[in-house]
Amino acid sequence: MAGLIPFNRRNTGIDNFYNMVDDFFNDAWPSRRSLMNDTFKVDVKEDDDKYTIDADLPGIKKEEINLQLDDGRLTISINREETSKEEKKDYIHKERCYMSMQRSLYLADSSNDDISAKLGEGVLQIIIPKEKKSINTKQIEIQ
Repeated sequence: MAGLIPFNRRNTGIDNFYNMVDDFFNDAWPSRRSLMNDTFKVDVKEDDDKYTIDADLPGIKKEEINLQLDDGRLTISINREETSKEEKKDYIHKERCYMSMQRSLYLADSSNDDISAKLGEGVLQIIIPKEKKSINTKQIEIQ
């Protein structure tokens, strides 16, 4: 849509200003779409007795993953450093990449007991049981 020009703009000097503003907001400004591509996808399924979380982590090793559950907040962190190891000493270009991503989910009635996590075929599956809440209902008489 950035290439569309409203019908009421004429070929005046102000067009350059509008084009500059359009280019700024379309090219340099991070959009929600680009932010979605900078992290990993997470699916959360809720059953009566547990939560099942599936996180897409292709190419990530389990040593690069940190999982933490703190007062119902599950945090999945990825820290990865890639280096290209070449035996050539006469290289003119060498790249290193460091990647860090994190997602947090609030699971209100999650239990800290019997949590399981398994990484297989690029998918991290976490199963978190729910706490069994006692029903503390009391009938109150009106006087």
